[in-house]
Amino acid sequence: MQYRSSDEAIRTYSTVAGPEPEAASALPCPLCGATKIRGEWPAQGIVFKRCAACGLWRQDPQPEARAIVARYGDDYLAYETARHLEYRGIALRSLSEAGLKPAQAVAPDGKRLSVLEIGCATGALLSVFSEAGWDATGVEVGPSMVAYARSAFGLNVTQGTIESAGLPAGAFDAVIATHLIEHLNDPRSFLREVRRTLRPDGGLWLVTPNADGFQARLMGPKWRSAIRDHLYLFSVRTLGALLSQEGYSVDYVGTWGGWPAGMRPVFLKKLVDAAAKRLGWGDVMVIRATIEARKEQEPVWNA
Repeated sequence: MQYRSSDEAIRTYSTVAGPEPEAASALPCPLCGATKIRGEWPAQGIVFKRCAACGLWRQDPQPEARAIVARYGDDYLAYETARHLEYRGIALRSLSEAGLKPAQAVAPDGKRLSVLEIGCATGALLSVFSEAGWDATGVEVGPSMVAYARSAFGLNVTQGTIESAGLPAGAFDAVIATHLIEHLNDPRSFLREVRRTLRPDGGLWLVTPNADGFQARLMGPKWRSAIRDHLYLFSVRTLGALLSQEGYSVDYVGTWGGWPAGMRPVFLKKLVDAAAKRLGWGDVMVIRATIEARKEQEPVWNA
């Protein structure tokens, strides 16, 4: 019985390789500072290395940040617009499970809530919050996607990174970053700037591939998220550690997806998906974190 389709059918989209500035080494480990490696995944002409001390996977060497930004042009816009409504539905389900719902646009005191989406792409997800009554702001590096988000959805979107956007401090009740943090050379800088923009009782919602999930363990370097556009591959543990180091408290973790969509038979996919979600071995994770200390509270799993 054939269980697997082609790599192309199950691997996450990645931009086409081209000439780029000389890459820089990601050593030492940006999470724990160690230099020893335990395990390598060669994939798509690049190599992911796993820190022997903390287990963080990172692409090493890494392209420079300006080269990463230059990848997201018209080709990426075409890819996104062909799929953004499907992706929006998936994102809304995961965010809802993690406690963020567009319909809840007003605080108990009657105040209109504000949301920032970083890496908002075409604005399809952010538009749902805007239409529900949220004060919605987006940040996106791709100029063609910024133009699309403004024209198609009438959104307030700034072109650039969160570090360059010049956002006000303490301005947002919710910050969303879906499938973004794995693309960043400096995720620590990103989290610090998010923390600065959040209100004291605000929350950060992150969605990213799970490097400790069933698919990653099964497929190794052929895992669909082991691609050149991903500079880091986090697990619940490594991303949780980074968040903790940057002053966040993780209060929700959920995962989903156990068997790649391009694989058969379908009945097996349903069984594996259900088991992966229940056990926390899903292919993708959603994490909710706050900047208020909640030491007495354990993270909620799939609540």
